[in-house]
Amino acid sequence: MTSAPAPEPVPAVPYGTPDAPRIAVRGEAHLEVDPEIARIGITVTARGKDRRSALDDLTRRNARVLDLVKSYGQAVEHLETGAFSLAPEPARHGRGERVRTYHGAVRLTAELSDFTALGELATRLADLELTRVDGPWWSLRPGSPAHREARRQAVREAVQRAREYAEALGTTLTALVEIADIGAESAPFRPQAPGRMRATAAYGGPAPQDETAPLDLEPERQHIHAQLDARFTMAPPRL
Repeated sequence: MTSAPAPEPVPAVPYGTPDAPRIAVRGEAHLEVDPEIARIGITVTARGKDRRSALDDLTRRNARVLDLVKSYGQAVEHLETGAFSLAPEPARHGRGERVRTYHGAVRLTAELSDFTALGELATRLADLELTRVDGPWWSLRPGSPAHREARRQAVREAVQRAREYAEALGTTLTALVEIADIGAESAPFRPQAPGRMRATAAYGGPAPQDETAPLDLEPERQHIHAQLDARFTMAPPRL
């Protein structure tokens, strides 16, 4: 006497059938983590009655800013110039093309990963002549492990939710049909308001008596979101 052949497994299908009901769920994850980098914007300006004097002053101040930022070594990951301008300001009264003064500006961006150095550098830059400092703007690196962890948590959450639905029907999951990524990434970068500030000791030693005490910038926590749709099949429940 020969035994009957084992039934072949039912292939997974992208839609539900009585033999393989489908469960569609959404997996979500939300992480709150510390930032990894901070950016500050630096604008160096100069004014002069003639083009050459304005340009000379701007060149001198820009070099001073670059030297100061670079003196922080590896604490500064990136330093780049975004724009340069030198424009005449016409006289308000009188005829002709008489120029009243010249305005020059250089805009730079510095990216730091050492937040201890950040407060001191921002303070020293703001103390320079005709130099403006904006920021900081906190963010994560594009390849931060936090993004990967958020996606993993979203997958685990989807599987857990599907199992709970199946258990409520007295059955179990049998196969994964599909996972659809619908935005497992952090919100796009946008400038944030500067963090809370207070006086602290200088980076690398106490501040000289004739200098302003450095700012203590509190890093702004970053919110990472991940979402996905997942579809499973389950064994037919007994209703």
